Amino acid sequence: MSAPLRLDPAMLGLLMPMYVALDAEGAIRGAGPTLVRLMKGPLDGRGFFDLFEIRRPSGIADPADLARRVGQRLFLAARDLPATPFRGAVVPLEGGGVVLNLSFGIGIVDAVRDHGLTHADFAPTDLAMELLYLVEAKSAIMEELRALNLRLQGAKSVAEEQALTDTLTGLRNRRGFEAALAGAIGGGLAFGLLHLDLDFFKAVNDTYGHAAGDHVLRTVGAVLAAETRAGDTVARVGGDEFVVLLRGVADPARVEQIARRIIARVQEPIPYEGGACRVAASIGATLSGFYPDPGGEEMLQDADRALYAAKHAGRSCLRLHRPPPASGIPPP
Repeated sequence: MSAPLRLDPAMLGLLMPMYVALDAEGAIRGAGPTLVRLMKGPLDGRGFFDLFEIRRPSGIADPADLARRVGQRLFLAARDLPATPFRGAVVPLEGGGVVLNLSFGIGIVDAVRDHGLTHADFAPTDLAMELLYLVEAKSAIMEELRALNLRLQGAKSVAEEQALTDTLTGLRNRRGFEAALAGAIGGGLAFGLLHLDLDFFKAVNDTYGHAAGDHVLRTVGAVLAAETRAGDTVARVGGDEFVVLLRGVADPARVEQIARRIIARVQEPIPYEGGACRVAASIGATLSGFYPDPGGEEMLQDADRALYAAKHAGRSCLRLHRPPPASGIPPP
């Protein structure tokens, strides 16, 4: 019969840095260095069940009960470290004592973070640190993927915004305006619609060049943005054509007031390279309240008709289009 294998506490601690040895009365007679560090002090002579609570299986209250659990996985916690769960396996010793080897199980990542553990706190053959390296690598990859996703979302948002924006003026383009118009109609919102065309714009291009024309278009765009509210939509939909959606405006007098103000601002001289560019604005308008069931295409066509009426009336003026009432329906 072979002689029993004996290890001194230092060698046992090297193999199992979180072991705890109990005598038959449940007093601790040895503990691994990592466990001593976690418990912040020597453990020899202290009662194991005073320091630890075995949560599963329940009902274990002394070393004899522990010895009968050979081969079972134990779940326990230190009473001073309730947030750090342990797993354990037990083997009996001669004389009634036991050795209980502990580990962190799936809580190893939290334990390393919470207690500042390093590779020196684990057995040389323990794969814990390799697991932590994998977790850290995965976390780094996931963080990079999140950052990449945010960059892609940002790029997508920028691209979507650019697709709806007129690059010269920074206003909405035709596509952006059509989306805003459809949203206003779909939401049942009362609104006014202006269609504006610049008078004498060709003369600016012919006299000063296209750079001057671009300067005029940017200036007019700034005027329209200044004379409308943040919730309104202003768009450049053609060379020198602009449209404005006035949200919540249902009063023809209010539309006329805004249009007159725009006309007055647009006809002011626009300085350019020591000279002055002069244009004017003709505006056609209509209101969603004029229509029993407003449609975007119909309203744009009616505002366009009103615009041409304004030009034929001498330019630099507003014409408001009221569609003929449906049979039996009085005009608003």
